Amino acid sequence: MRPSKADLEAARDRVIPDVLPPEGRLRVLFSGINPGLYSGATGHHFARPGNRFWPALHRSGFTDRQLHPSEQDLLPSYGLGITNLAHRTTARADELTPEELRDGGQRLAALVEKHRPAYLAVAGVTAYRTAYGRPRAQIGPQDETFGPARVWVLPNPSGLNASWPLDRITLEFARLREAAAELRTP
Repeated sequence: MRPSKADLEAARDRVIPDVLPPEGRLRVLFSGINPGLYSGATGHHFARPGNRFWPALHRSGFTDRQLHPSEQDLLPSYGLGITNLAHRTTARADELTPEELRDGGQRLAALVEKHRPAYLAVAGVTAYRTAYGRPRAQIGPQDETFGPARVWVLPNPSGLNASWPLDRITLEFARLREAAAELRTP
């Protein structure tokens, strides 16, 4: 059932728990910018209808079928996890302060050190630039690493990001999947 307007407003500033395995190594840890109100109301990452995260994840080959946001707890079985740069739920990402993004970047670096994914994939180049002081960062693989994790910046899958249609987002997810597959050990 879709959240009501009152449900959405009540979701402001909620925190959605990370989706991580209890132990073990992740292939890819995906990081959104922060949860939107729809996600806050449902308790699921990338939950708003029109968000292209789940379709791109499937179409790129990360999952064998398109998962519904309510199935996010299946991600660790694929070697995947989800977190956010900033945990605070807002109506729009531009409600976050640069300080919140920088603080979230430090928290994310510590999370990567603990869970040791092969790749950290940040969905949102502008937020990545702010969080890590990388004003020239572009979509794709980055030169830096966070501990053992290589970094890949993905386009923001929000339906509001009109400059990146689903097919282009899927291609970038597929490039990441292929790179992560090359790192697998037999």
